[in-house]
Amino acid sequence: MTRKIKIAELPEFDMAAHLPDEQAIAEYLTVVLEENDPAALADALGTVARARGMTEIAKASGMTREALYKALRADAHPRFETISRVCAALGVKLVAQVAHAS
Repeated sequence: MTRKIKIAELPEFDMAAHLPDEQAIAEYLTVVLEENDPAALADALGTVARARGMTEIAKASGMTREALYKALRADAHPRFETISRVCAALGVKLVAQVAHAS
């Protein structure tokens, strides 16, 4: 007899556990950027920072851990300077490209 699994019994999915290197991080952030949702980007950067180590990213970005957590939560609206500093600390850069082909 097969036992039915309840959703509450499933482990919580943590994207940070699936970002082993810079390539995976860049691909993840690219997908999030395509959503054109600033809150999703802040949350995704927070996820990536957790994957890399929040303390290390805070130091590399010149921010405190607490400020980094606050700036990169899902309901935050971080300034571009903060996003830029975090991206530099993560070793990724935001790139502009044509949105629609002519």
